[in-house]
Amino acid sequence: MLLTVVSRELLVLLFFLVLSGAFWLLMTLNDSYEKEYKVPVIITNIPKDVVLTSEEADTVRVKLADKGLILVSYAYKNGLSPIVVDFSAYSNPKGVGLVPSTTIEKEIQRQIVSTTRLISVTPEEVEYTFNYGESKQVPIRWSGRVVPEHMYFIAKTEYSPDTVTIYASQEILDSIQVVYTEPLNLSDFRDTVAVTATVSKNKGVKTVPSTVGITFYTDVLTEESIDNIPVVGINLPEGKRLRTFPSKVSVNFVAGVTQFKNLSADDFTVVVDYNEIAANPNEETCHLILKKIPHGISRASLAVKQVDYLLEED
Repeated sequence: MLLTVVSRELLVLLFFLVLSGAFWLLMTLNDSYEKEYKVPVIITNIPKDVVLTSEEADTVRVKLADKGLILVSYAYKNGLSPIVVDFSAYSNPKGVGLVPSTTIEKEIQRQIVSTTRLISVTPEEVEYTFNYGESKQVPIRWSGRVVPEHMYFIAKTEYSPDTVTIYASQEILDSIQVVYTEPLNLSDFRDTVAVTATVSKNKGVKTVPSTVGITFYTDVLTEESIDNIPVVGINLPEGKRLRTFPSKVSVNFVAGVTQFKNLSADDFTVVVDYNEIAANPNEETCHLILKKIPHGISRASLAVKQVDYLLEED
């Protein structure tokens, strides 16, 4: 019996709480407010030979003032429809279209009731760019921070595709030689990593495709050396022959384990410049120069920097 009385009182309390909440909400929605809405601006009737180099749909921020109930209806019930713009109405021969603030405001006013006040539209104008198919292909490169674990490094990077097509005015096309992705942030990995990256957007440029696949191949760093690299004389006058002691030297370097397995002495070139010898005739030794090293290795250095030499006549 007592439980029934308590349940009845609880129901009565809940009823009055709901009733007071509804009354409060009604009073609140009857007050005046300001609210901002995002309204798409869509370009339509684009000719087949035209390529929009800006986004096909832009967005303006519209700030309205009215009673809360009316503003809620714009967001949920009726909504604000996109502003549809005919391409030919605002395009000019320079490849630019400009939708003025008067057009945007007129379209907004058409959708709102008489009690609603249009406070602002941002931006006031909507600009779009286009061309008639002028394009070129450029390589794609990643940007950002890609750092594998300690003692690992990026041995190779593959792109799929490795080039993208850009559409823009001829002036912009001439200025772009490479396109970058949006910044990547990868760290502390040791195995091969494959990602899909978004191509960075540039004003007045359309990029196809807008995303690319990137694969980062890792390798383990190792300190190694290659022996028996011949010392070669350069800039020798006709009839002169250079002999060095020793005639072959070693190179120390840091490289990936996989790359090191494919290296040989033929991948390096060590030289002595006769011009240096001629400029220092009293010196008994000559300097060695590491002229060529394979791509991808680092901290390459000669085991010896100077050697004895002998100049002979042919």
